[in-house]
Amino acid sequence: MDVSGHIGAILNQKSDEIFSISPASTVFKAIEMMADKNVGALLVMTGEKLIGIMSERDYTRKVFLRGKSSKETRVDEIMSKDLTVTHPQEGVQECLRVMTDKHIRHLPVLDGKKVVGIISIGDLVKHVISCQSAAIAHLESYIHGGYSG
Repeated sequence: MDVSGHIGAILNQKSDEIFSISPASTVFKAIEMMADKNVGALLVMTGEKLIGIMSERDYTRKVFLRGKSSKETRVDEIMSKDLTVTHPQEGVQECLRVMTDKHIRHLPVLDGKKVVGIISIGDLVKHVISCQSAAIAHLESYIHGGYSG
């Protein structure tokens, strides 16, 4: 299957807002923010510098299942530090492959060293479905004589 497009085009359709949290914040505050913003992960940043990512998966595996207190545990104690990132010119198909291979659901998007957004597996699936719907509509139009090319 050909999945065309690049990450920058998907980011352009999303809000410019980047949800991030300080590494010194409590996990409770991070979970509250994720719930409030309806997102599954937060970028962990010191100023403009990306230092990690904290996801719902980090919380469930490193806090909840271990019986820790989310009000006493800091974000930097559980965040993922070994980051896989992408850039706006990266192809959608490559990002899907990386996310599938590494079993990750969120990719920070960097332009050079500047964080410009975050892409979720849901964003990519929505893009693929949109591409497929457009291809189907084009083929149906062609079949019914609507092709003018």
